Amino acid sequence: MSELERLSKIMASRGMCSRREADSFIEKGYVSVDGNIITKLGTKVSINSNIKLNSKGVSIQKHLMTVLLNKPIGYVSSQPEKNYKAAITLINNKNKWSKCLIKNQIEYVDLHKFAPAGRLDIDSTGLLVLTEDGRIARNLIGSESSIEKEYLVRVKGKLIDNGLQKLNYGLSIEGKKLKRASVKWINDYQLKFILKEGKKRQIRKMCEMVGLKVIGLKRVRIGKIKLGTLPLGKWRYLMNSEIF
Repeated sequence: MSELERLSKIMASRGMCSRREADSFIEKGYVSVDGNIITKLGTKVSINSNIKLNSKGVSIQKHLMTVLLNKPIGYVSSQPEKNYKAAITLINNKNKWSKCLIKNQIEYVDLHKFAPAGRLDIDSTGLLVLTEDGRIARNLIGSESSIEKEYLVRVKGKLIDNGLQKLNYGLSIEGKKLKRASVKWINDYQLKFILKEGKKRQIRKMCEMVGLKVIGLKRVRIGKIKLGTLPLGKWRYLMNSEIF
């Protein structure tokens, strides 16, 4: 007999949606398992089951919104702390980039449905992905994600011996070795980092370990999506033709 697992967990692991989205689809009767519609949350099914989302569920997914924001300093990417603003508050018609090819107007943004797909510190700028689509969030920040994130990092200080080598591979944070990175000098005061993970304040901590202090950090690429000429504080829709 094959192993049983919660239906929502299997759907998420297959990349069909997030677990929260799966629960919503199940409750609405949009999910079938081996031809049988499932509506009870917590239902366990075989991990080898044939799981399908009906046309109503697929239609909902097609209309989930994902936006790209050039986050300014002073905004937090996730839920705001006291006296700080959330980056999601910038997603309004006033701040929409005039060159965005999708002309749809924003009527209402439900803060609880949006999730930042990758953190960006309050004192950092650059490309931030905000999405209602759990598939995109999982692809970018899930435990198995290998999507590259590229940063331009201005630093000061004196790099220790073998410091550049250590930045590329060999450093640990909280006792856990970091994944291999690609780090190189662009000029005398700026480094380019390409990472495949995103621990809290990771680049700043890495630099401190090798004698450098970060004085400016900007994310310019996530996967195949580049910040490009998107102005600071402005946002645009992710195009249907764009993939990470």
